[in-house]
Amino acid sequence: MPRPGFFSRPFFEDKSRAFWLLQAAGWSGYLLLRTVSNISLEWIIYAIVESILGYCITLLLSTLYGLYRKLPRIPGILLTLATLGLATAVYAILSAFAFSFIRMQEPGISLTVVAGTVFINFTVLAGWSALYFAINFYLIVEEQVDQMQALENQASSAQLAMLRYQLNPHFLFNTLNSISTLVLLKQTERANVMLSRLSSFLRYTLANEPTAHVTLAQEVETLKLYLEIEKMRFDARLRTHFDIDPRCAKARLPSLLLQPLVENAIKYAVTPKEEGADITVSARLTGDRVQIAVSDTGPGLIEAKPRPTLSTGVGLANIRERLAQAFGPDHRFETQSNPGEGFSVEIEIPFQLEEPNREAA
Repeated sequence: MPRPGFFSRPFFEDKSRAFWLLQAAGWSGYLLLRTVSNISLEWIIYAIVESILGYCITLLLSTLYGLYRKLPRIPGILLTLATLGLATAVYAILSAFAFSFIRMQEPGISLTVVAGTVFINFTVLAGWSALYFAINFYLIVEEQVDQMQALENQASSAQLAMLRYQLNPHFLFNTLNSISTLVLLKQTERANVMLSRLSSFLRYTLANEPTAHVTLAQEVETLKLYLEIEKMRFDARLRTHFDIDPRCAKARLPSLLLQPLVENAIKYAVTPKEEGADITVSARLTGDRVQIAVSDTGPGLIEAKPRPTLSTGVGLANIRERLAQAFGPDHRFETQSNPGEGFSVEIEIPFQLEEPNREAA
């Protein structure tokens, strides 16, 4: 498995570990650069001492900077600059003393040696401080981005759940009324069958996660279960046909995406016509796209009786929104009507075999 990048999020997942690795790598690199500039035993010893001093001072700086970041901005900046100046002075004095102790016959601190080390010490500490704040700023931004993504995912899931739970009360009421009528007519066997099918359908709709994706085969089985209930109401007036390409049976789509379209066809195609209507659900695989169509042989869109909404009361916008939530712009949703001949809805989605969210029950 490839190792995570140096500045990728997993490297900073453990901030303490990342700090110590960067601290060790940075000062080891500084020691190497200082050593190769003058290869002599005395200079190598001085470079080691200077690097150890810098390592210890920056450890203290990291603790103080961590405290300053919790302060208001202006006091924090002023304290940071003051601490950087003080740390530079201490570093320069200690480095000058180490230089005189190692390289001079009479050890001691002179203003000339201290002045000579101030620039390089200030440059090192200022660069270290800049990297410290830059990395911490990067981590803060990454944390905020993660929080925003989590909030967007929660909002998206909540919106999908809302869209998915907008079930059709008319279907439930009509079915219960039909069961009540069958009981009054003492057709208990038919009432029991209808109640059993209703129970199975409701169990499916309530058990599945609202944001889950199911296979096209599962969606078709759910549609057949739903249509079995409706056929007990409409008998021969409701004629259904399924033309599903076996190659796209495992394609995934949002749960109960097609049921409102079939329900819409029943309300506006089967109910108004005495002879009823045919409803056809077809699906075919074209390249890496799945094309699904729900059509009926009803009156279609008639200006006097437009088909403004689905029978769920939330309209075709509900289906469009669920498709947009699931596939973004990578989908197609079109409606077509021939007045007096029928109405059809065509959906095109990418062919996906894996569950992008959570597995349906």
